[in-house]
Amino acid sequence: MSNDYFQVLGKPSQLPQARLGLVVGKKTDKRAVGRNYIKRTVRELFRQNTDLLLGLDVVVRSRKPFERNDGAAARLALLSLFKRLKQCRALSSHC
Repeated sequence: MSNDYFQVLGKPSQLPQARLGLVVGKKTDKRAVGRNYIKRTVRELFRQNTDLLLGLDVVVRSRKPFERNDGAAARLALLSLFKRLKQCRALSSHC
C-alpha cells in the first residue's frame, strides 16, 4: 500500500510482536539530517501503534521528503496506511 509520503509492505510473522524495517534513500532527501528525521518520525509512530501491527513484519519506504512543518500530515498518512494494513490482515486477503 502507498500514498504520497510512504509505501508500506507487511507480511505475517511467527513472532508475537511487530518488527519494523525502514528504507530512506538519498533520492528521498539528499541531506542526512532530513533522512534521520524521517526515520525518527516513522520509528516513533510505529512504537506508539504496535498494537495495530502485532504479528507482522512491516517495511516502510519513504517516497517524499518532509520536514517539521509537514510532519503532521506525513504522520497521519503513515497512520492511515498502518490501519489499512491491519484491515487487510483481519480480512486475510491481499489489498
